[in-house]
Amino acid sequence: LAGRRRALAWAGGAALATALLGGLATDLSPWYYALRQPPWKPPDWLFGPVWTLMYALAAAAGVLAWEACPPGLQRRRLLLAFVVNAVLNVVWSWLFFMLRRPDWARTEVLALLASVALLVVLCGRQRPLAAWLLLPYLVWVAFAGWLNQAVVHLNA
Repeated sequence: LAGRRRALAWAGGAALATALLGGLATDLSPWYYALRQPPWKPPDWLFGPVWTLMYALAAAAGVLAWEACPPGLQRRRLLLAFVVNAVLNVVWSWLFFMLRRPDWARTEVLALLASVALLVVLCGRQRPLAAWLLLPYLVWVAFAGWLNQAVVHLNA
């Protein structure tokens, strides 16, 4: 029970830190509002709750996979995959909003998508439920990449 609490605390803290760093880099400035957006873009207020849900599902998947994973190299790989995913998530926000480079973010989102796919595989090997919990995240990042591509195209 203590091990599960510790895993939940670490996963929750990591998800919170990722959300906080990504949120700090998300500047809805006049530059952002001047961008042409596709008509199918969700309203801005929806992104925060959706990302919160994605981070919560990823944290839950991480805990389930961690608990099922044997100690040693497999656990270290799982942890590294989550760290890389978190970094890529934050970097996307910095590229798009702070550096104002949707074109660079469009390229980076492919790495983010690949990192989510890797998480699905790694977590699924340990606990199939963990992979299922990550599928909405995979779909959301794919959608975000499609939206990013549309923004680049509309503002070229």
